Amino acid sequence: MPELKPLSPDAIEAALERARQYRLLNEATEAESISRDVLRVEPDHQEALVTLILSLTDQLEEHLAASFNAAKELIPRLADPYSRVYYQGLLCERRARAHWRQGGHGSGEITYDWLHQAMELYEQAEELRPPGNDDAVLRWNACVRSMRRHREIKPATRDEFRPMLE
Repeated sequence: MPELKPLSPDAIEAALERARQYRLLNEATEAESISRDVLRVEPDHQEALVTLILSLTDQLEEHLAASFNAAKELIPRLADPYSRVYYQGLLCERRARAHWRQGGHGSGEITYDWLHQAMELYEQAEELRPPGNDDAVLRWNACVRSMRRHREIKPATRDEFRPMLE
């Protein structure tokens, strides 16, 4: 198997711009590959970490568990507390949306649980946000609107069990 070639440090910014373009073109695996190349040169490069997290969340519908776990493992490497909480919320929200699009029995309840978790994280991020940054508020509102738009997204009902032979 051929070895990976290293990216030159002076090519990092252009490579990250290319990764952003690949994400816009729905080429998440290409963006993931570029982000990993940048991180091989600069392991703590914050923009590369964020791009990698986002490109992995773009792949949740195809590889739910693997992409989710890979993105989740990267979040502690983000430098500031706001980013760690915000991107954790985004990961939960995108997982909710992947479950919703996949459909099936119980998808409304599963989607609700993940959206609810995302909203709790967005509330935490809102407390940590830098001045002028309302991204967590925007994401919170998007979650609420999804629940309003799709009435099937709701908490699971816990009916009391009654034996048939009373």
